[in-house]
Order: sequence, then C-alpha cells, then structure tokens
Amino acid sequence: MKKVSLIAFLAIAMFFSIDATAQKFSGLDKSPMDMASFPNDYKVANKSVRVIYSRPQLKGRSLAELAPAGKVWRTGANEAPEITFYTDANFGGKDIKAGTYSLFTIPGEKEWTVVLNKNLNQWGSYSYDESADVARVSGISKSEGDSLEEFSVTFQETGDGASLVMGWDKTRVAVPITFTKM
Repeated sequence: MKKVSLIAFLAIAMFFSIDATAQKFSGLDKSPMDMASFPNDYKVANKSVRVIYSRPQLKGRSLAELAPAGKVWRTGANEAPEITFYTDANFGGKDIKAGTYSLFTIPGEKEWTVVLNKNLNQWGSYSYDESADVARVSGISKSEGDSLEEFSVTFQETGDGASLVMGWDKTRVAVPITFTKM
C-alpha cells in the first residue's frame, strides 16, 4: 500500500511541476517590430539596405505630441531603429560606409533632420549622443494621402536608387539613397 501511495504522490507532484516550469510568454507588443528593405521584392536576396523598427500607433494622439518638433525622436517606439547598409551608399547627400547605424529624427515643419548614429542597442533616445552621429541629412516633409494610424517605413525605388520614406498620420518624410555597386 505504501508503494502505491508513493507512486500516486510522485505522479501528482510531476503533474503540478510540469505546469510550474512551463514557459510564460508575453502578449502581443503594443508597438510591434517590423522591417523594410530594398529591393522590396522578397525574391531578391541581395538587399542594399534594411531598417528594423517598432510601429507605434496614434490611438487618438497627435503626431506633434508623440514626435515633438525640434527634439530628437527615436523614430518609432521602443528601441531606436537600426538601419543596415549592405554596401556603401550616399544617404541624403552624405557618403555612408556599409554597416549598421541607429536611426533618429528631429521633426520639423517643412523638413526633418534624419540622423545616423554609430551607437547601437539604444532604448528610445534617452541615451542619444550627438557626438556619435555619422551623418545628419534633411528629409523633405510633406502632408499627403490618408492618415496612417501606425508609424510606417518603406523604400521607394527611384531611377538611381531608392528613397527611405517614413510616414505617420498624414506626414511623409523622404530621404534619397544611391548605392555603390557591389
């Protein structure tokens, strides 16, 4: 009888210990991570540039409240986005070496300053260090189209390269990029 009780006790203990050691996963992030690359075609494996960023939502708030004019903004949510150039490029008129950089912006009315910074793994813009900037370029800001609830990034092909286009609400900011042939 003691043997049966011991086995029953062990079986019950194992059952409850399985539940105790199960992994707990967090729910869906409120500002999910996304990625844009160029060329956009998924069939093209040899990319020239890629940006990884998080997508905050307006949720009844204004763009001016979330990305104030004249202040360094992390260009999305959570971590500062990282942009990787797989080949040397000209980004908004500045020559950039292949590599990965943090992407910040300083919103303005007619143009935004778009910043490439060599410090990676930055949460927001709290530890932003201007002395680590690799380039600061102007991105033309326009108000057009439908309002975008989620901050979005894409690359649009141009005759000699692409434009990095960031959009949120009705604001669209574009920076031209040309690439050195690989």
